[in-house]
Amino acid sequence: MGAPSALPLLLLFASCWAPGGANLSQDGYWQEQNLELGTLAPLEEAMSSTVWSSPDMLASQDSQPWTSDETVVAGGTVVLKCQVKDHEDSSLQWSNPAQQTLYFGEKRALRDNRIQLVRSTPHELSISISNVALADEGEYTCSIFTMPVRTAKSLVTVLGIPQKPIITGYKSSLREKDTTTLNCQSSGSKPAAQLTWRKGDQELHGEPTRIQEDPNGKTFTVSSSVTFQVTREDDGADIVCSVNHESLKGADRSTAQRIEVLYTPTAKIRPDPPHPREGQKLLLHCEGRGNPAPQQYLWEKEGSVPPLKMTQESALIFPFLNKSDSGTYGCTATSNMGSYKAYYTLNVNDPSPVPSSSSTYHAIIGGIVAFIVFLLLILLIFLGHYLIRHKGTYLTHEAKGSDDAPDADTAIINAEGGQSGGDDKKEYFI
Repeated sequence: MGAPSALPLLLLFASCWAPGGANLSQDGYWQEQNLELGTLAPLEEAMSSTVWSSPDMLASQDSQPWTSDETVVAGGTVVLKCQVKDHEDSSLQWSNPAQQTLYFGEKRALRDNRIQLVRSTPHELSISISNVALADEGEYTCSIFTMPVRTAKSLVTVLGIPQKPIITGYKSSLREKDTTTLNCQSSGSKPAAQLTWRKGDQELHGEPTRIQEDPNGKTFTVSSSVTFQVTREDDGADIVCSVNHESLKGADRSTAQRIEVLYTPTAKIRPDPPHPREGQKLLLHCEGRGNPAPQQYLWEKEGSVPPLKMTQESALIFPFLNKSDSGTYGCTATSNMGSYKAYYTLNVNDPSPVPSSSSTYHAIIGGIVAFIVFLLLILLIFLGHYLIRHKGTYLTHEAKGSDDAPDADTAIINAEGGQSGGDDKKEYFI
């Protein structure tokens, strides 16, 4: 190999010292250049002006293999594909970043069961690497052993999957209007992931994501924190930290922290029935809400001393309402967070019943039935009148066909006599 590699250098010097300068033609012969006799051109100029174009040593573009860069998620499978147009009766080879041969044609060179042959032809060599690890990242080389050897590079990028985030900073229940800070952290991402916060469907604006390289020198740990003031509406809310990374391909990877907020109670009074009347039974429900829930209810009536009732039950019962029960009632709901008083004005109505929906329904049904009966009566009247007129007209025509027909003033005439052999009896209806 020493002689062929020295030949271009000798020709280079010869071209520099040749009379008038010389260069090789497309046929491998010398061509004159405008160099003065005995003048030595600078090396860079000589190299740029000297073109070695012998047909036997010119690199053919058709023999140059090509491949592509690949990106794969850790634990996934990557396929490396190398192609060449003119193989020049030589085989393709794949090597890893450590320059270890993986496959030479269809022959396995490295004992790694994760690496499998996908396709081997004179024009293509494709292999697959399964269960890819971060250590597999790097530049893989496809070579074809022509003269000279030609290579193509494929950069394999391995994405590190971020771990599920961890939220810290929440220790115990919060009081209304307290301010709290939560921290979120996720490790193992490559490249570094981004963290976002939300409360229910509402986005929370946390601090920018902080990035720290992991001890392995390949992956990163990211962290973020968020600070906010809590309200009573936040009781039972989920504070969610989500990690965003291209290796997740849109999949959700998040952690939720449910918070508890302590706040003073509220209350309202609900009557049952809604429109109480004299003589009815009435329950006034004092509906308290709070965290913790109210443990005690105090009932009072304005102008009445002492209080009506103090109990853990929230209802005030009137077994039989009287007009004297009318007035304004107050209910005080109390917890260890404070108390709240609600009011209700009771007006006892007269005992006369209010038309109910069932009575209205019955009235409608009765009206429909009466209308149907009225129609039937009208139909019967018209039918009877029609039958009477029809029958009278028929008998009148029958009487006019007889010689002994009576006059119009005769109601019923019985006639006896006639020809021998029988008696005729005729009746006429007018």
